[in-house]
Amino acid sequence: MLRSYHNDRSIEAGCDEAGRGCLAGPVFAAAVILPEDADLPGLDDSKKLSKARRNMLRTMIEKTSLSYGIASAGPEEIDKINILNASFLAMHRALDQLSTAPDSILVDGNRFSDYRNIQHHCIIKGDGKYLSIAAASVLAKTYRDDYMEEMDRLYPEYQWKNNKGYPTMMHRVAIIKYGITPLHRKSFRLMNDQLEINF
Repeated sequence: MLRSYHNDRSIEAGCDEAGRGCLAGPVFAAAVILPEDADLPGLDDSKKLSKARRNMLRTMIEKTSLSYGIASAGPEEIDKINILNASFLAMHRALDQLSTAPDSILVDGNRFSDYRNIQHHCIIKGDGKYLSIAAASVLAKTYRDDYMEEMDRLYPEYQWKNNKGYPTMMHRVAIIKYGITPLHRKSFRLMNDQLEINF
């Protein structure tokens, strides 16, 4: 059972990102403030949920939350400041969108950069421990997946509707065959040496 809060005396915003390990596309982040009595049955780490379940929960989260924000940092920003800092940037942008200022921020993972002098707590596997972080993980994941499916229409040869930009075998083969797009992260290792030799 996921916990409702870290400190019941403060307004908490859960934060999470999606797409850090991808070869292409932005990294997305979400920030969510839930009411104490939030009723979101089945909410869990987005990676443990089916696509249909995530999309259903997204609607519920958006209706239930006191405030939420979704933002991204693009491939050029990732290449310029690295994926970790780009993830922090996307989270800060998501927090900027909140209509209510939180007293504290719960972040999935073990690192974060200060945001407006608001205290934050880094929680490893937090998306499986706290409702607000799990809610943020669902929003970040579903909005990023929708974006990559839209981009698949522009670049169908990379099969982003299936791999969402992650380094699958078919994605790497397509990079070798067709080259890279403006959405590819040039600072990432886009091609597998063994695959390149055997192709």
